[in-house]
Amino acid sequence: MVFSDRSFHFGVLPIVLGCLLAPAPTYSEELELQSLSIRARVSERTLLGEEAPEDFREYDVSVNFRLPWNHYGDSGWGVGSRLMASAGLLRGAEKNALVVSLIPEMTLGSQDGRFVLDLGVGGALFSRWRFGTQDYGGPFQFALTAGITVPLYQKLGLGYRFLHYSDAGVNGSDTIGADFHMIEFSYRF
Repeated sequence: MVFSDRSFHFGVLPIVLGCLLAPAPTYSEELELQSLSIRARVSERTLLGEEAPEDFREYDVSVNFRLPWNHYGDSGWGVGSRLMASAGLLRGAEKNALVVSLIPEMTLGSQDGRFVLDLGVGGALFSRWRFGTQDYGGPFQFALTAGITVPLYQKLGLGYRFLHYSDAGVNGSDTIGADFHMIEFSYRF
Protein backbone atom coordinates (compact mmCIF):
# COMPACT_ATOMS: atom_id res chain seq x y z
CA MET A 1 0.00 0.00 0.00
CA VAL A 2 1.41 3.40 -0.98
CA PHE A 3 0.64 6.58 0.99
CA SER A 4 1.05 10.10 -0.38
CA ASP A 5 2.47 12.79 1.91
CA ARG A 6 -0.98 14.36 2.20
CA SER A 7 -2.69 11.09 3.22
CA PHE A 8 0.05 10.53 5.79
CA HIS A 9 -0.52 13.98 7.35
CA PHE A 10 -4.31 13.72 7.38
CA GLY A 11 -4.87 9.97 7.71
CA VAL A 12 -2.23 7.73 9.19
CA LEU A 13 -0.30 10.23 11.36
CA PRO A 14 -3.32 11.39 13.46
CA ILE A 15 -4.42 7.79 14.00
CA VAL A 16 -0.95 6.72 15.17
CA LEU A 17 -0.60 9.78 17.44
CA GLY A 18 -4.09 9.21 18.84
CA CYS A 19 -3.29 5.59 19.70
CA LEU A 20 -0.01 6.54 21.36
CA LEU A 21 -1.51 9.36 23.42
CA ALA A 22 -4.82 7.78 24.42
CA PRO A 23 -4.87 6.56 28.02
CA ALA A 24 -5.68 2.91 28.62
CA PRO A 25 -9.27 2.33 29.84
CA THR A 26 -8.04 1.07 33.22
CA TYR A 27 -6.48 4.48 33.91
CA SER A 28 -9.56 6.56 33.06
CA GLU A 29 -10.34 7.32 36.70
CA GLU A 30 -6.77 8.59 37.20
CA LEU A 31 -7.21 11.62 34.91
CA GLU A 32 -7.33 14.35 37.54
CA LEU A 33 -7.54 18.12 37.46
CA GLN A 34 -4.12 19.60 38.27
CA SER A 35 -4.36 23.36 37.64
CA LEU A 36 -6.27 26.23 36.06
CA SER A 37 -4.44 29.13 34.38
CA ILE A 38 -5.23 32.53 32.90
CA ARG A 39 -2.73 33.67 30.25
CA ALA A 40 -1.98 36.76 28.17
CA ARG A 41 0.56 37.53 25.46
CA VAL A 42 3.33 39.95 26.43
CA SER A 43 5.68 39.90 23.42
CA GLU A 44 6.38 41.73 20.20
CA ARG A 45 5.46 40.27 16.83
CA THR A 46 8.12 37.72 16.00
CA LEU A 47 8.00 34.35 14.32
CA LEU A 48 10.91 32.14 15.40
CA GLY A 49 13.30 35.06 14.94
CA GLU A 50 11.45 36.73 12.05
CA GLU A 51 8.90 39.53 12.13
CA ALA A 52 5.30 38.47 11.52
CA PRO A 53 3.18 40.64 9.18
CA GLU A 54 0.49 41.27 11.82
CA ASP A 55 0.56 41.95 15.54
CA PHE A 56 -1.58 39.64 17.67
CA ARG A 57 -2.95 39.54 21.19
CA GLU A 58 -4.03 36.32 22.82
CA TYR A 59 -5.91 35.83 26.06
CA ASP A 60 -6.99 32.40 27.19
CA VAL A 61 -7.88 30.07 30.01
CA SER A 62 -6.21 26.68 30.26
CA VAL A 63 -6.84 23.60 32.35
CA ASN A 64 -4.19 20.96 33.05
CA PHE A 65 -5.14 17.35 33.73
CA ARG A 66 -2.58 15.00 35.26
CA LEU A 67 -2.13 11.88 33.11
CA PRO A 68 -1.22 8.50 34.63
CA TRP A 69 2.27 8.25 33.12
CA ASN A 70 4.77 9.61 35.65
CA HIS A 71 7.72 8.72 37.82
CA TYR A 72 8.56 10.67 40.98
CA GLY A 73 11.25 9.76 43.47
CA ASP A 74 11.09 9.80 47.27
CA SER A 75 12.22 13.42 47.13
CA GLY A 76 8.97 14.39 45.34
CA TRP A 77 10.80 15.38 42.13
CA GLY A 78 10.58 13.61 38.79
CA VAL A 79 8.87 13.45 35.42
CA GLY A 80 5.19 13.36 34.63
CA SER A 81 2.64 13.83 31.91
CA ARG A 82 -0.41 16.02 31.62
CA LEU A 83 -2.98 17.21 29.11
CA MET A 84 -3.42 20.96 28.64
CA ALA A 85 -6.76 22.13 27.22
CA SER A 86 -7.31 25.81 26.50
CA ALA A 87 -9.82 28.20 24.98
CA GLY A 88 -9.36 31.86 24.30
CA LEU A 89 -9.41 34.93 22.10
CA LEU A 90 -6.87 35.63 19.37
CA ARG A 91 -7.00 39.21 18.07
CA GLY A 92 -5.09 40.59 15.08
CA ALA A 93 -5.74 43.12 12.28
CA GLU A 94 -8.88 44.21 14.19
CA LYS A 95 -10.35 40.68 13.80
CA ASN A 96 -11.16 38.20 16.58
CA ALA A 97 -10.98 34.42 16.58
CA LEU A 98 -11.83 31.71 19.06
CA VAL A 99 -8.89 29.34 19.56
CA VAL A 100 -9.22 26.00 21.35
CA SER A 101 -6.31 23.64 21.85
CA LEU A 102 -5.47 20.24 23.27
CA ILE A 103 -1.78 19.60 23.99
CA PRO A 104 -0.25 16.54 25.71
CA GLU A 105 2.82 17.57 27.71
CA MET A 106 5.81 16.01 29.41
CA THR A 107 6.73 17.68 32.70
CA LEU A 108 9.79 17.86 34.90
CA GLY A 109 9.45 19.14 38.44
CA SER A 110 7.84 18.63 41.80
CA GLN A 111 5.04 16.11 42.20
CA ASP A 112 2.79 18.70 43.87
CA GLY A 113 3.02 20.93 40.75
CA ARG A 114 4.61 23.91 42.53
CA PHE A 115 7.71 23.92 40.27
CA VAL A 116 7.13 22.65 36.72
CA LEU A 117 9.00 22.73 33.42
CA ASP A 118 6.87 21.43 30.55
CA LEU A 119 7.11 20.70 26.83
CA GLY A 120 4.24 19.69 24.58
CA VAL A 121 3.02 19.20 21.03
CA GLY A 122 -0.65 19.10 20.09
CA GLY A 123 -3.30 20.77 17.99
CA ALA A 124 -5.44 23.89 17.93
CA LEU A 125 -8.58 24.90 16.08
CA PHE A 126 -9.10 28.51 14.94
CA SER A 127 -12.53 29.98 14.14
CA ARG A 128 -10.71 32.42 11.77
CA TRP A 129 -7.33 31.91 10.15
CA ARG A 130 -6.89 35.04 8.00
CA PHE A 131 -6.02 38.29 9.77
CA GLY A 132 -5.18 41.15 7.41
CA THR A 133 -2.05 40.11 5.49
CA GLN A 134 -1.35 37.08 7.69
CA ASP A 135 -2.81 33.72 6.64
CA TYR A 136 -2.41 30.78 9.03
CA GLY A 137 -3.53 28.45 6.23
CA GLY A 138 -6.58 26.79 7.76
CA PRO A 139 -8.57 26.11 10.91
CA PHE A 140 -6.26 23.35 12.23
CA GLN A 141 -2.84 24.38 13.54
CA PHE A 142 -0.12 22.39 15.18
CA ALA A 143 0.67 23.84 18.62
CA LEU A 144 4.09 23.60 20.26
CA THR A 145 4.60 24.87 23.78
CA ALA A 146 7.19 25.11 26.51
CA GLY A 147 6.66 26.66 29.92
CA ILE A 148 7.84 27.11 33.46
CA THR A 149 5.74 27.62 36.59
CA VAL A 150 6.95 28.67 40.03
CA PRO A 151 4.99 29.17 43.28
CA LEU A 152 3.71 32.65 44.02
CA TYR A 153 1.61 32.24 47.16
CA GLN A 154 0.16 29.00 48.61
CA LYS A 155 -1.72 27.40 45.66
CA LEU A 156 -1.10 30.31 43.27
CA GLY A 157 1.68 30.18 40.70
CA LEU A 158 3.29 32.47 38.16
CA GLY A 159 4.62 31.20 34.85
CA TYR A 160 6.06 31.93 31.44
CA ARG A 161 4.85 30.10 28.34
CA PHE A 162 6.16 30.04 24.77
CA LEU A 163 3.43 28.99 22.33
CA HIS A 164 3.89 28.46 18.58
CA TYR A 165 1.08 27.89 16.06
CA SER A 166 1.82 26.62 12.55
CA ASP A 167 0.17 24.50 9.88
CA ALA A 168 3.64 23.01 9.17
CA GLY A 169 3.24 23.75 5.46
CA VAL A 170 0.22 21.45 5.08
CA ASN A 171 -1.79 24.25 3.42
CA GLY A 172 1.06 25.51 1.26
CA SER A 173 4.32 27.37 1.63
CA ASP A 174 2.74 30.85 1.75
CA THR A 175 1.13 30.40 5.18
CA ILE A 176 2.55 32.02 8.31
CA GLY A 177 2.27 30.85 11.91
CA ALA A 178 2.77 32.89 15.06
CA ASP A 179 4.75 32.85 18.29
CA PHE A 180 3.44 33.97 21.65
CA HIS A 181 5.44 34.77 24.77
CA MET A 182 2.87 34.64 27.56
CA ILE A 183 2.59 35.30 31.27
CA GLU A 184 0.27 32.94 33.13
CA PHE A 185 -1.26 32.96 36.58
CA SER A 186 -2.23 29.52 37.81
CA TYR A 187 -4.14 27.89 40.63
CA ARG A 188 -3.17 24.35 41.70
CA PHE A 189 -5.83 21.95 42.93
